Amino acid sequence: MNTDHRFSHCRIMNFTGRGNQTRTTKVRCTAAWASEIHDEMLYLSVFNIFLSITVVLGNILILVALRKVSSLHSPSKLLFRCLASTDLCVGLITEPLGVVYRMSLTHGQWNLCRYVLVSSIIAGYNLSSVSLLTTSAISVHRLLALLLGLRYRQVVTLKRTYVIVGMIWFISTVASISYLLNRAISFWFSLILISLCLVTSIASYTKIFLKLRHPQIHVQGHAQLEQPGQMNLLNTERYRKQGHPTDRFGKSSVRKTFNPF
Repeated sequence: MNTDHRFSHCRIMNFTGRGNQTRTTKVRCTAAWASEIHDEMLYLSVFNIFLSITVVLGNILILVALRKVSSLHSPSKLLFRCLASTDLCVGLITEPLGVVYRMSLTHGQWNLCRYVLVSSIIAGYNLSSVSLLTTSAISVHRLLALLLGLRYRQVVTLKRTYVIVGMIWFISTVASISYLLNRAISFWFSLILISLCLVTSIASYTKIFLKLRHPQIHVQGHAQLEQPGQMNLLNTERYRKQGHPTDRFGKSSVRKTFNPF
């Protein structure tokens, strides 16, 4: 290892704070690693470029549509904007960093490779955490909109939603920075975060499904009970519109025992 490489490696060691944090960057920014994935790098780079363009254009359209729509409540629009902005940052930051990382491997720029790899991991970690937490917040928000009813606009305000979004970004940023200090912290945070978000989303949508299904079953039960009466009522109306058949004495030929109900 020459002097430049030693100096770069020491700076990465000081930047991460722990020696074991640099193992991934040290292994994935070498000529041996580049030779192993040489055939895949071109296809992955092209895929990253295509995915980046698609993500950017799609989320810009979503943000424009959210700006023009007026039927959504302001907290709902804020949560959807946060999610779309997070995905937009993925297309603008994470995907291009992946392309730069593979290009630096191809041209043997190991210093650039290490820094880009660390930046890509931190950005991806941060944006993934924000996306997961925002998705869970949207599921809880929908559940509250269903359960609170008329009190929804009083409880779920725009100011409180801004506070929640700020907390989401703060927690995700701190967690991504913890990757530089201790990978064990980031690992356990990821495990707890994914489990908590999955449980929250599943519980919220299950509650929403059951809440919406219960009135439907109730209405169907009433419809089945009232169906014979409704059919008889329709037959009676049809009978009245067609006119009563009369006998030769001008009286109705319908028996007195006829009961439309």
